[in-house]
Amino acid sequence: MSEQSKERVRGYGAGGVDTVISVDEVVRQTAAIAEEFSVEELDALANNAPYVTLDNLVAGYGQMRILHGINLRVGRKQSLCLIGPNGAGKSTVLHAIFGFNNIFSGNIVIGEGNARLDVTSLTPSEKLAKAGIAYILQDKSIFPGMTVEENLWMGGFLKKQPAEAKEAAEKVFEKYPQLAARRRHQAKVLSGGERRLLEISRALVMNPDVLLVDEPSIGLEPKFIDMVFEILNDLQHNEGKTIVMVEQNAKKGLEFADIGYVMVSGKIAIAGKGSDLLENPKVGELFLGG
Repeated sequence: MSEQSKERVRGYGAGGVDTVISVDEVVRQTAAIAEEFSVEELDALANNAPYVTLDNLVAGYGQMRILHGINLRVGRKQSLCLIGPNGAGKSTVLHAIFGFNNIFSGNIVIGEGNARLDVTSLTPSEKLAKAGIAYILQDKSIFPGMTVEENLWMGGFLKKQPAEAKEAAEKVFEKYPQLAARRRHQAKVLSGGERRLLEISRALVMNPDVLLVDEPSIGLEPKFIDMVFEILNDLQHNEGKTIVMVEQNAKKGLEFADIGYVMVSGKIAIAGKGSDLLENPKVGELFLGG
């Protein structure tokens, strides 16, 4: 890499330093700035009324443990953004909540008060049907050969009758007229922003309470990134969705989220309000451009 190229690389992926920082070095520096915090402090960030709760969760793939005793709290109608270097275990948290990997120990609980439901051992379909948890995958999860309308119907696969899925799809079209205008078009002709909107909308067909959102900005042009975050903001603040997000664009994610966690090596290194992490100089140097 030329000296000129090095100067253009700013921090971890977007940074604020004059040299390239390797992933290993980011991991080392993140571990070095890790803070001590209690479950009570995590509860306070969730307004002492957590709706999504992870207690001492150890999870991974096959026999490999990726998460090492994670505690996580986010309140109803709040948003939480996970940031950190590649390999920190961010997406593994989402996979664990939804049931895509192995849980070795610990618990995942959804709900408040007497309505709390332990979902640790439920399948993804059971988590969607019983606990209202929906997973919005990274890019390219739509069915390109199907129409926009058919993709939405697929989102209602757990509905008892096909007519119920179609009715839910119509509500989505009412909310997002730009999708309605494309309803008969094959999904493969959509723009990047339209595809991401379709991915989000498909998850809404089951009217979930909790949205797990994996890298919403990945592969999008800036104007579409803003559109996606406006949609997520509407879903949280106007429709009362609880959002747990992984976002590589740390600045954008923390600007959006009520709560931010910095992860490293399968553990939580720093936890705080999203706005506080934005002002944290150590986090800024590693993830926000200095």
